[in-house]
Amino acid sequence: MLTRLGLIDYGMGNLHSVQKAFQRLELTLKVVRSPEELSDVDALVLPGVGSFDPAMDQLNQTKLIPHLRLWVEENKPLLGICLGLQLLFESSDEGDQAGLGLLKGHVSKLPSNQGERVPHMGWSLLNQQKSCPLLNTKERNNWMYFVHSYSAIPKDKSDLAATTQFGESNVTAIVWKGRLGACQFHPEKSARSGQNLLKKWVKWLEVGAPSFK
Repeated sequence: MLTRLGLIDYGMGNLHSVQKAFQRLELTLKVVRSPEELSDVDALVLPGVGSFDPAMDQLNQTKLIPHLRLWVEENKPLLGICLGLQLLFESSDEGDQAGLGLLKGHVSKLPSNQGERVPHMGWSLLNQQKSCPLLNTKERNNWMYFVHSYSAIPKDKSDLAATTQFGESNVTAIVWKGRLGACQFHPEKSARSGQNLLKKWVKWLEVGAPSFK
């Protein structure tokens, strides 16, 4: 049973909303600001609001980056949220710094020729691409709340778990590999749908977090 949850605080995450979402599941997240604070948690949440380069700068100041890479290398559970998804990739149009490189691929600016506003803001329907702990294959009406101007493009398409429509394009909504997962939307702001998604993640942890491809 993996229920000791850590919430990474590098100064650019919506910590309060994420903590409140887990409190509604009767769970407390331990705030993690340094490598030493990783010792007594089983799973991590990496939130994020803002821009790519400042986020990597802030994350670097915590000295957590090599430890996060080791965490994923050791196949320990980690859930990224919004910018926390984008940081998992190798690079971004939004900046010059390298990302964490935990997933291969690039983060690109949303296209401006789709008849949609950028940033993409509001409720969008998820289109499931593969099974993962965040989605129930029996559900067909997963609406989540998005706020973003950039979208990850995984090099390995098998890492893509769900998309959402943006104009005539389908953009990344959820990625999943092993025990590493992330969502571009904000589950903590997605009412009952987002709460159910977080609940699924917690239940998956409670049964030992079986690895998904």
